[in-house]
Amino acid sequence: RMSSLPANLMPSPAAPDWMNKGDNAWQLTAATMVGLQSVPGLVILYGSIVKKKWAVNSAFMALYAFAMVLVCWVGWAYQMSFGKELVSFWGKPDVALDQKMLLGQAMTNAFPQATMVFFQFVFAAITLILIAGALLGRMNFHAWMLFVPLWLTFSYTIGAYSIWNSNGWLSRAGVIDYCGGYVIHLSSGVAGFTAAFWVGPRTAKDRERFPPNNIILMLAGAGLLWMGWTGFNGGGPYAANIDASLAVLNTHVCAATSLLVWLFLDITFFGKPSVIGAVQGMITGLVCITPAAGVVQGWAAIIMGMLSGSIPWYTMMVLHKKFSILKQVDDTMAVFHTHAVAGSLGGVLTGFFAEPKLNGLFFTSHVDRYIGLAYGLKNGRTGDGMRQMGMQIGGIVFIIVVNVVITSLICLLIKLIVPLRLSDEDMQIGDDAIHGEEAYALWGDGEKLETSRHNSVYDLEEFPAATKKVSEV
Repeated sequence: RMSSLPANLMPSPAAPDWMNKGDNAWQLTAATMVGLQSVPGLVILYGSIVKKKWAVNSAFMALYAFAMVLVCWVGWAYQMSFGKELVSFWGKPDVALDQKMLLGQAMTNAFPQATMVFFQFVFAAITLILIAGALLGRMNFHAWMLFVPLWLTFSYTIGAYSIWNSNGWLSRAGVIDYCGGYVIHLSSGVAGFTAAFWVGPRTAKDRERFPPNNIILMLAGAGLLWMGWTGFNGGGPYAANIDASLAVLNTHVCAATSLLVWLFLDITFFGKPSVIGAVQGMITGLVCITPAAGVVQGWAAIIMGMLSGSIPWYTMMVLHKKFSILKQVDDTMAVFHTHAVAGSLGGVLTGFFAEPKLNGLFFTSHVDRYIGLAYGLKNGRTGDGMRQMGMQIGGIVFIIVVNVVITSLICLLIKLIVPLRLSDEDMQIGDDAIHGEEAYALWGDGEKLETSRHNSVYDLEEFPAATKKVSEV
């Protein structure tokens, strides 16, 4: 009976009977943690891991993308990803700003649409920011400003609708992508690599020597990325339940294992424990577990970590030097290896290790069809296990094809409007040429060197006294 409920659980206009306050609180918290991975996480990571002259530009590519994605997301892209069907792989564009829609129930979940729109926004934003990682140090900022809304609209929404919308064709076919191994990591890795091909490489000098300007700050950004992943995979079930708990633990176990394996390989083959290498290993572990987080057992997460710390290491350190296409394309942050390779690896391993009981906790319909090959062999359902592996590989192929084609078309379109890359002169100078700002004041009392092309964010005419001093000099 309603009257027997405690006062704080009684339904009210602000807390309808379908809403679970715990689930809503957790989903908003998880969304904020994922947002922190980008702002400030990747803003700090990108701004620190590049050469000093690219720090501002690299950080700002991330910050800009975060803002632009949100406006497009509520304007049309959320509905294209999670709304009504247009075709089997794409939703109809529509706004997500009306209170009737935002205050209503999100699908069958125990929280409102407004929470869902925000939660899914931070995933869309980080995908674009990961793509930026492949383009640091030479992309024309005006071209990036156009790339973000175009790629979100014509590429991201297709992957999200196909795999995560219950009406999407890959969702109906039974592809398992717990929290974005395909929709986010594989797509950003492939799109970043493709865009890097069209934009062209950094200057020869930058390619040969690109020392990080601040490794300690880079670790702070990496730490925000790692801890933020609690919300990334912990938000997958859309509920504060036992599956979310398992997903969080598996995520960190896999990341830690992967980091250690990468570190040992670096020490064994290069003699030194590379800090940047350890961060790459951490990232590949986080990416690899993402499609599987809440549907595999803890021991499987350890095995996945061992493989994500070694296979992407091998593709990055060994194969990269042997394949001309990999050598040709200048992928600044090695997004191809950390996200495309690790994301594909995770997708295939999900097809092998997905445990039937855990699949039952996560999926709400057709629960029986989801079974990893390892359990198919064990339970006499080999055909079903093989089918799951086939679906996982089919999903990888689809995401790769969509991203290569659409990213290429977008780059070719932008090229007609503005140059994709900066001029040689601007690339020599970096931040100061692009933004009129530099990351570090290294002269006198925080003043810039007089050789700077832009001495101030303001025109000198606004400060007559300053103009007079300059003319006297």
